[in-house]
Amino acid sequence: MRIGELAARAGVSVRALRYYEEQGLLTSTRSASGQRHYTQYAAERVTFLQRMYAAGLSSRTIAELLPCVDSPSAETSDAALERMAEERDRLSDHIEELIRTRDALDGLMATNRAHRETLRTA
Repeated sequence: MRIGELAARAGVSVRALRYYEEQGLLTSTRSASGQRHYTQYAAERVTFLQRMYAAGLSSRTIAELLPCVDSPSAETSDAALERMAEERDRLSDHIEELIRTRDALDGLMATNRAHRETLRTA
C-alpha cells in the first residue's frame, strides 16, 4: 500500500510515517518513481509505535525495544522489560519533580493571595 493509504488506515499523518522511517522504526520499499510502498502489516506496526509514544517513550527508546517485536526471544524480551523499567523509573522521577514544582507554585499562589488580602484591608 502507498503512504497515503497507510496514513488513513493507521489514523496518522503522512508526515508521521516519514518521521518513523527517518528514525528507523518503519520500513518501506520504493517504486521506480520513488513512491513508498508498505506491507499489509505496516498499519499494525504504526499502531504499535503510537502506543509506545503514548507511553512516553522516545524514538530512540522505541528503536531499542523493537528487537523484542522483530525477533522475539527470551533475551530480547528480558532486555525490553529492563529498558521499559528504566523508562518507568525516569518517568516516576519526573513526576516527583513536577509535584515539587507544583507545590512550590501553590506556595507562591498562597503568598500572593495573602498579599492581596493585605492590600484590600489597607
